[in-house]
This record gives sequence, C-alpha cells and structure tokens, in this order.
Amino acid sequence: MKAQFITLDGIDGAGKSTNLAVMRQWFETRGLPVLFTREPGGTAVGEALRELLLNPATQVSLRTETLMMFAARQQHLEDVILPALAAGTNVVSDRFTDATFAYQGGGRGVPLADIEILENWVQQGVQPDLTLLLDVPLAVSMARIAGAREKDRFEQEQADFFTRVRDVYLQRAAAAPQRYAVIDSNRSLDEVKSSIEQVLSRHFGC
Repeated sequence: MKAQFITLDGIDGAGKSTNLAVMRQWFETRGLPVLFTREPGGTAVGEALRELLLNPATQVSLRTETLMMFAARQQHLEDVILPALAAGTNVVSDRFTDATFAYQGGGRGVPLADIEILENWVQQGVQPDLTLLLDVPLAVSMARIAGAREKDRFEQEQADFFTRVRDVYLQRAAAAPQRYAVIDSNRSLDEVKSSIEQVLSRHFGC
C-alpha cells in the first residue's frame, strides 16, 4: 500500500488531542512510518499564521481568514505533506480542508463554492485517503471547551456557530462515506480508542 494521508477532525471539544495519541501508538505498535502534523501549522509560515488565526485579538475579514487558512495549507502541502508521502511515510494531520468547509463555511458563512475554488487551486486534487471525524453532541462540546485552558479565537464563539460547524462536518461525511469514518467520541476513552483502532486496522489491513 502506498503511503496514506489521514486526517483527524471534528468540532472543538471532540477529543482530537487525546485521540491523536491513540493513533500515534497504533502506528508505533505496528512499526509503520508516520509523520504527525497539524493545521493551520506544520511549517514556520503555517505556525505564524496559526498564531494570528487563533489569537482572540486578531480582527480580519471572512475572506482574509479563509485565505490565511489556505496560505498555510499551501505551504504545508509543499513542504511537509507531499514530500513525506512521496518518501513512503504515512501522514496524519490534525485538521485539513474539512475544517475550512466546517468553520469558515458553516460557522462563518463563507460560500462553500468559494472554498471549493480555493481547494481546487491549492490542492490540485490532493485529498485525504481517510478522515476520522470525531463527533459529539453540542452540549458535550460546549462543556469540554468551558473546562479547558484559555479559549482561542474560535473557541470563544457561541453555540449556534458550533451547531453550524458540526452540521457541515456531518453533511460532508454523509456525502462521501468511502472517505470518512464518523466516530462517536461521547463515550469512554477505551471505547473511542477501540473504534479508532478498528478503523485504522481495516484501512491498512493489519
């Protein structure tokens, strides 16, 4: 099997940080080469843009925010994702373009058609081979965010924002079930861990 591009996504509070560790352990146990990265970020340019995008003091237009996401993604693809895949290393990214459709499209209201234009221009057909979408009810997400560290620019949004974000995630997953694995992360850590391991084992055949 060629190197696989895998993404982990979901609304804030869905448990991505915890379950990235689960995925890392799964790859290490099987001795499969893997690179873990994140969006926005993954490169010096991407990390600088991340600081701006998550800073509550940052004030930018919706188009500017969306373009910043894709600027970080362009550099990420060129410098990290594509070279790793070409070298035979699997890539796991904490968020990718699904997040832009969900947050900037669903949450902010940027037309999805505009995001698709940028997606096509930047990615040139590159898509994840598998996307694990962690899903939790909105009330659970809000409770987890409330109990977390200081909130970033997106975490400060209201419940209706995250309702729209979650809706777009689930709509995209329903439209392409061959790529997405929706995982109910409103369960015990062991149950979620088991689901993730099962999805990865099926995908890699090991």
